[in-house]
Order: sequence, then structure tokens, then C-alpha cells
Amino acid sequence: MTPARCLTHQDYTVGWICALPLELAAAMAMLDETHPRLSQDPGDQNTYILGRVGEHNVVMACLPVGQTGTHSAATVAARMMCSFRGIRFGLMVGIGGGVPSAEHDIRLGDVVVSRPGTQNGGIVQYDFGKTMAEGRFVQTGSLNSPPSLLLTALSTLQAEHTLKGNRLSDHLKAMDNPRLQPKFTYQGAEHDQLYEAEYDHVGGATCERCDTRRLVKRPPRETSDVVVHYGTIASGNQVMKHGVTRDRLAREFGVLCFEMEAAGLVNDFRCVAIRGICDYADSHKNKRWQEYAAATAAAYAKEILSIMQTDRLPDQSTVDKVTPHGKSTAYI
Repeated sequence: MTPARCLTHQDYTVGWICALPLELAAAMAMLDETHPRLSQDPGDQNTYILGRVGEHNVVMACLPVGQTGTHSAATVAARMMCSFRGIRFGLMVGIGGGVPSAEHDIRLGDVVVSRPGTQNGGIVQYDFGKTMAEGRFVQTGSLNSPPSLLLTALSTLQAEHTLKGNRLSDHLKAMDNPRLQPKFTYQGAEHDQLYEAEYDHVGGATCERCDTRRLVKRPPRETSDVVVHYGTIASGNQVMKHGVTRDRLAREFGVLCFEMEAAGLVNDFRCVAIRGICDYADSHKNKRWQEYAAATAAAYAKEILSIMQTDRLPDQSTVDKVTPHGKSTAYI
């Protein structure tokens, strides 16, 4: 490994993007080593965190405060790739709203990882399309799959988890310090409540006034260990906060999670989306689980990097340059 003091922009091969400061805090806690900042072009308005995870030199960036969505994510990625031309692949790591179902027992704190399906590359932009006759909405265009080196790593990691279980609990020990421990650790099964999709939140910051008779009965898990789910992630420029709409779109696109940034990245910043589940994308959502969900997503990102060897990375960047405005030619 090249000493940190000798590293240049070209030595950073992994781009890690977060949308929120709490997500970046969890990501920084996963670094095995922190590197000093490098000089920066005046036109690059990103602020970077540099460091090492396992064998990989990683550059991290967070979206500007208050600016979420696909456009902002594309802009941050474009600037990162212009400054760090050695990036071979990307990771979009943060929180999202889960879609629990009979097929996928998703709980708060679990992780959903984008995986290509038969009709998509792992990400669908559910709010981009055309309104046809009788108000029928039709999605147009498609989004790219992650590069092959990430897909093979996902396959290997999934197999290892099946055989041996995951090591996320080991990585999550990084959160056991006085500053992070209260929020970035497991929040307790008693605070993980799923209401019927048709039942809307009564009001207030918590669900104290909501009817407990409308809770979905689910068998308790034997442990609080994080479960990893692989499938399609829905991305769009609006927050999903409606159970009925959540379930309808889940049936249409087969999604396991909703988020707001990945669709702006995957066509050019070839990456995998890793989302810790902080709510159920319904009107009952609150912020209690956000920090822990950010931590579990960051822990999975560290785990996937741990099985990828630096000497197997391609010589040329697999991340193509995007325009500063995040325009994509994939949509028609």
C-alpha cells in the first residue's frame, strides 16, 4: 500500500457518495485510515473525505445540505469524477424506505442492495415517464447495471453470507463510542412498527395516537442481526410517504426500497446502491432509525470492499464522465 502522504488523486479508485451528513458520519466511521485532503480545482465545489477501507483508497462526498434528489447526486458525482480520474466504481450508500411483503420480511435496520432484474439494472426511476390514455402512467427509458466487477462481488458476498453469515455486526462496533452510540446503534424491536398500508398516521411526531389494532402482526426475529436483501430499488425526486402508493409501485416494478438519488447516478457513475431501511415509506415514518440505518448500509459497503482485491481492478475507469447538470441520454 502506498503511504498516505504520497497519494495523489489518481490513487483513489472507489467513489462513495452519501446524501445526508448522518450518512457521511457513518461512512467516515468505517474508514480504516483517514488521509489528508488534496488540492482541489476551484470549479469543484465538493468537499471530500479521503481514506482507506481494506485495500481500497476511497474518496467520499456528501450532497449539499438541503439539496437531495437525482439532479444533485449527478452533479456531485460529475465533480468527483473530474477531480479523481482513477475511480473504478462507485457506491451510493445511505438510507431508504423499505417495502415489507410476504416475500421479503424487511425490518428497520435491514439493508437493501440494488441487484439487476430481468427488466432493469437494479434501479428504476418510478417518477419518470409518460401519462397515456385514461391517465395510465408508463415508465420510459432504462438505467444501466453496475459494472461486472461489482456484480461478481455481490454474488460472492451473497454466497459467503449464505454459508457463514454476514460480518456486519463486527463493522458496526465502530459505532460503539459515546458520540455515536445513542443513535447509530440498534433502536429496539419495540420501536419497529409496521401499520397496515391503508391506515394513515393520526398526527404528531410519533405514533402514540395511532391505533395499535392496525399494526401488522409479524413474528419476532430471534436476533437483532442485520438481514441483507437484494433486488430492485425505486428512485425518484419525491419522498414516498403513502402505504397504498408504496405497495402499488412495488407490485408494478418489484421494488424492495424507495430512495431519492441513485437514478441520477447509475447511467454514468456506475455504482451499486446500498440502503439501510429507516422507515416503511408510509405516513408513519419518523427519524428515529435514520442513524442506525445509515450505519448498517455503511457496514455493508465496508463488507463488499473487503472481498474486492485491488489488483483485480481494471486499468481504465469504469465510470464515464457525466455532465455537470446530470443529463442522461437514456430517457426518451
